[in-house]
Amino acid sequence: MTLGIYIQVPFCQSKCTYCNFHTGVFSSSLYSPYASAVCREIAGHVRRLRAAGIEPVPAADVDTVYVGGGTPSLLDAADLSGILESLRDSFAWAGGEVTLEADPETITDSRAAAWGKMGFNRASLGAQSFQDVELKAAGRMHRREDIPNAARTLRAAGFENISLDLIAGLPRQTAATWEESLDRALEVRPEHFSVYLMELDEDSRLGREALAGGSRYSARELPDDDAMAAFYERACERLATAGYQHYEISNWALPGFRSQHNLKYWRRQPYLGFGAGAHSFNGVQRWANPHDPAAYAAAVRQGSLPVEQLEALTSAQALDEEWFLGLRQLEGIDLARIEAEYNVSLAGRIALLRESGLVETDGSRVRLAANRLAISNEVFVELMN
Repeated sequence: MTLGIYIQVPFCQSKCTYCNFHTGVFSSSLYSPYASAVCREIAGHVRRLRAAGIEPVPAADVDTVYVGGGTPSLLDAADLSGILESLRDSFAWAGGEVTLEADPETITDSRAAAWGKMGFNRASLGAQSFQDVELKAAGRMHRREDIPNAARTLRAAGFENISLDLIAGLPRQTAATWEESLDRALEVRPEHFSVYLMELDEDSRLGREALAGGSRYSARELPDDDAMAAFYERACERLATAGYQHYEISNWALPGFRSQHNLKYWRRQPYLGFGAGAHSFNGVQRWANPHDPAAYAAAVRQGSLPVEQLEALTSAQALDEEWFLGLRQLEGIDLARIEAEYNVSLAGRIALLRESGLVETDGSRVRLAANRLAISNEVFVELMN
């Protein structure tokens, strides 16, 4: 068994209008104290877990690390290096994939070189769009030319594994601008792509405005659901033609470059999260740290485990996760394994889902129907009923 580690950095330069994450704009004077708190949590995690009634993950080599947020590329190199050193001191280190999320405008020659030297070997670029009008409407700080410039800087620093994010459904996005964003993104030629459909909820400024029928944040210039589905399907076509393998609903990769860390989530493998709002899973329990950075840091200083949520999964909940997470992967799930592991018979349920056109089967494998990928959330709701 191997282990994944996630580090949450909740700091941003600005809050995107569509963002529903527990991140925010804070004084840079808080960055180093926060990084120190993460290091302390890592160093004492076994004692803290046991004191909170959580069974630590059995000894395992760490083979993926993902530092996300927020905008972790805002942290000083010394703080990021200190976090990686704390991980090496506390866990058996197997090498592998070490990812840093970075916004294009934060990447400089000196920063990229420092990241490579301290052990990062994969960068995830939050591009979102190659259209300045869309980036401005979304509250992003970078502009279209910052993205290829950032990729060139990372390449010069030795990064041979770059992921690039795009969002289908941004305000002011049209079929023509989406096509151009795909053109420009493919010119960058990252090893990995993530394409996310815009999701609106009341936890984001744009979501609240759109749901209330308002006009701020270009809420009335959002593409409709049919347009977003068309954008997604066009991305599927373009990326396939360019040689990218579609391996998860929102993710594509060149051969050999699938996100090894994110695969742990979808395969229900153990991972530990450190930092404000970070989530963890040991195989039988899930827990999360408090989202507020001040509350998180205070708990760490007091020597306790900063846990806000703790849940012991029932067999039924675990089975639901097998469905939901497994069917996000285009290879689907192994029905024979699940039936044996959970001592259930699912043949009747699968037959009904297949007749409804929601899933496809190939021997013992079950996968989401290809024409349902763009509306996967609606399908998952039906699957869980």
